Amino acid sequence: MNRVDRLVAIALRLQSRRVVRAEDLAAHFEISVRTIYRDLAALGEAGVPIVGEAGVGYSLMKGYHLPPVMFTAEEASALFFGEKLVEQFTDASLRKQMESALVKIRSVLPRDRQDYLDRLERSTAVLHRLSHTVPRLASEALIPLQRALAERRVLALDYQGSQRREVTQRAVEPLGLVYYADNWHLIAWCRLRRGVRDFRTDRILKLELRNESCPSRPDFSLKAYLEEQQTCDANLVMAQIRFQPETLERVRREHFWGLVEESAGATGVAVTLLTHSLEWLAGWALSFGAKAEALGPDRFRQLVAAEAQKVAAQYATLPVLPPVTIPLNNKSPRRAAHLTKVS
Repeated sequence: MNRVDRLVAIALRLQSRRVVRAEDLAAHFEISVRTIYRDLAALGEAGVPIVGEAGVGYSLMKGYHLPPVMFTAEEASALFFGEKLVEQFTDASLRKQMESALVKIRSVLPRDRQDYLDRLERSTAVLHRLSHTVPRLASEALIPLQRALAERRVLALDYQGSQRREVTQRAVEPLGLVYYADNWHLIAWCRLRRGVRDFRTDRILKLELRNESCPSRPDFSLKAYLEEQQTCDANLVMAQIRFQPETLERVRREHFWGLVEESAGATGVAVTLLTHSLEWLAGWALSFGAKAEALGPDRFRQLVAAEAQKVAAQYATLPVLPPVTIPLNNKSPRRAAHLTKVS
């Protein structure tokens, strides 16, 4: 980025935030704080009214606004891809707002940029796994949750946990919103449990945004909390499973937060995992069928064996099917036409 582009970017960053520290600007643009001071001075000489307060940061003078800045083709493309991801990985409340925002942005783009995005739209798709869960409040939850976080307001939830069938009423103080393991999670101080808890949004049956303000929690850091949950949980148990190589992509996607080590061998890849529940992990391992083998500890192996026996007992009266072989030189033309090689 040349200096002129950087000066424009700094001015836009100042306009988009109430106060910005020189250290934060330096970290964002990957330059020294001294260079930031020179750039701020250059903006001031160019007529941009910058207000600085010692120990606080810099801002634009109240009432001053930069003239509209046109999007480049690359920036328009980035917004388009953001829209596609929002469509697949958020809920209806955010999708509607994103669609409305993109319509406004497209309306001010030059004709060649609009045509550029139209061509991208016709040739771009984001696919995701189909969900078999019954749609509940989560389809309209993200905007209210974001509002509660931004306005620091208490939320009242009807919540159904994974281990209990009964619904509990919770009053929570929102602290963060995180996407992992194919779901959005609300991190909040739970007044019922008197501690920070992780609430999966698809398990929220009812949500009410109260007028009550949340008390300040200056000692809480979302980043530090997430790092602690991944590395320092005293309740985690270690287990090892041997997977066939073709399953590793799914293993890494679904259990990324607890994956400790992978060790490739002649009969597969031994994966060491951390888990809160060996019982849950046993069911998850069985979902891979014969492509996963529990290696340890012994209790984990026993749990997997017991669950496998229960499954086998449900089909004990059925005759055993002979092995199926498919000749490599006799593929169905109709089916082959629908196959796409993925490298």
